[in-house]
Amino acid sequence: MAEIKNYTLNFGPQHPAAHGVLRLVLELDGEVVQRADPHIGLLHRATEKLAETRTYLQALPYMDRLDYVSMMCNEHAYVMAIEKLMDVEVPLRAQYIRVLFDEITRLLNHLLWLGAHALDVGAMTIFLYAFREREDLMDCYEAVSGARMHAAYYRPGGVYRDLPDHMPQYAASKIRNEKSIRELNENRQGSLLDFIEDFCNRFPKAVDEYETLLTDNRIWKQRLCDVGIVTPDQARAWGFTGPMLRGSGIAWDLRKHQPYEVYDLVDFDIPVGKNGDSYDRYLVRIEEMRQSNRIMRQCVEWLRNHPGPVMTDNHKVAPPHRVDMKSSMEELIHHFKLFTEGMHVPPGECYAAIEHPKGEFGIYMVSDGANKPYRLKIRAPGYAHLQGLDMMSRGHMIADVVTIIGTQDIVFGEIDR
Repeated sequence: MAEIKNYTLNFGPQHPAAHGVLRLVLELDGEVVQRADPHIGLLHRATEKLAETRTYLQALPYMDRLDYVSMMCNEHAYVMAIEKLMDVEVPLRAQYIRVLFDEITRLLNHLLWLGAHALDVGAMTIFLYAFREREDLMDCYEAVSGARMHAAYYRPGGVYRDLPDHMPQYAASKIRNEKSIRELNENRQGSLLDFIEDFCNRFPKAVDEYETLLTDNRIWKQRLCDVGIVTPDQARAWGFTGPMLRGSGIAWDLRKHQPYEVYDLVDFDIPVGKNGDSYDRYLVRIEEMRQSNRIMRQCVEWLRNHPGPVMTDNHKVAPPHRVDMKSSMEELIHHFKLFTEGMHVPPGECYAAIEHPKGEFGIYMVSDGANKPYRLKIRAPGYAHLQGLDMMSRGHMIADVVTIIGTQDIVFGEIDR
């Protein structure tokens, strides 16, 4: 009689649920996963090495392209590392703007995760609902930076510019009459802060709609409950952070436990799970969206009442004002030197971490006093989560692997950095 062998299957990289360029080699006994071996590196873009050949400012846009769903959060850790090494003080208004856009980015990330995760396990409608709200948040990105995704808005010492007083508006076209254009522009009559406030008022109802579609949905619970269970000890041992850690019942959040910028001045709660399964991680992220909305409201309120500078006045880091640059030779030379040669960061090393939507995103930077980093190491949360995929998948069916990849919320830009 022939010896029974386990069957080996290539899951991806072309698989629609492989979330980018993951090649997963599954060892199967029938339909039960015995071993999952993630093969990475298919998207490798050498971000860390590229950053070592560019000035500090030129390397900033590479950060947007790491986790390309959480653009400004990646920038945040990078500029914080530079500010730590240079001992630069960031104006309070710029800190509030950063926190506001960190939370907008968290919503952008979680909304895409929610739509894609549901799509992976068979629900279509929620994807369209989530993208409805993402469009408004993308408009906020575009209003401050001119780009809908890769913003390059955070700068060492502050942010590129203050929040605009006007929101871009829809223009009349062949496919929309004046009445529908008026309705579309209704919440765009004021400043960006007015637009964000209007969004914050609408968003809790939108989250209720997502929950109506999914939270008590029988099929959704059958696909997620008791799938990919991670105990608190396992979560710690595998280096999980963010919702992957909090879903296992550990209330660890850098915004609370190692506050940066103005997170110690805003009020919010840390949601945690009980069972450590995919369903708990779904509930944690849903509640995180509500908490982000709460933080955004507080930031809008503060920013409205406290005008001020959004960039440090340290001229080793910040360019001169455009008006001064066009009227003073010294300022013109300074502007030219800063954008060609770049800033020189004192020798030293530091690690700066933020609570990224996916977990702890850290930048370890070593400077030798030159105008570019001597060494840049990125601590990407998705990388640690992916190594736990084998542990989470064993004993589950092939269909559950799709759920587990979805619940990890992995993006390969940061894994194959």
